[in-house]
Amino acid sequence: MKPVVLASSSPRRKELLEQIGLKFTVDAGEVNEDISRKPNPTDLVKTISLEKATAAAARHPDSIIIAADTIGVLGNKLLGKPRGAAEAVAMLHMMSGKCHSVLTGFTVLDAGDGRTVSKVVETRVYFKKLSPEEIENYVRSGEPLDKAGAYAIQGIGSSLVDRIEGDYYNVIGLPLYALVNELKKFGISLAGDVSHASLRNPPPGSPWRRPPEG
Repeated sequence: MKPVVLASSSPRRKELLEQIGLKFTVDAGEVNEDISRKPNPTDLVKTISLEKATAAAARHPDSIIIAADTIGVLGNKLLGKPRGAAEAVAMLHMMSGKCHSVLTGFTVLDAGDGRTVSKVVETRVYFKKLSPEEIENYVRSGEPLDKAGAYAIQGIGSSLVDRIEGDYYNVIGLPLYALVNELKKFGISLAGDVSHASLRNPPPGSPWRRPPEG
């Protein structure tokens, strides 16, 4: 089995891959992650994930590369990482009581033969109606400041969420169910049965746990 490289500096993506027992190394290069350069968010996350994978492939010519990029979308607004506390507060006020989409583009690339697949997974996230105090207290925790959409669904930010439709782990930054299915096509197998519904569902005990459709 070829070595696997995660082309991402995200500790959350690293933890998710470790969670499913994948053996890999991390090599995150620099790419242009300017969210304004493509108006279509689906094209944006797919393009950035492909660029990350391609850059890493040049440094690891006999490896399987995994790369991803995540963004939130509310109406026609792209929800990237806030540039500070004030922007995080404004973003959360805008999302309060509404549904937004989380899009993750991921790429699997065989650096040896150039075989590549890039896909985008969408999860719909419904926020509770949040009070100004709830928003201020959450931003004061510091958790939202390096997260796309200004919240972490796996952390304190879970309290902001009413329900989700789709892949829970996609909101964290890596759609494990779809990724595992693609890795199998590249000859990457994992110990045990990991390609099942639990790779999309929120963990047991989540107050808003709902099974994904499909």
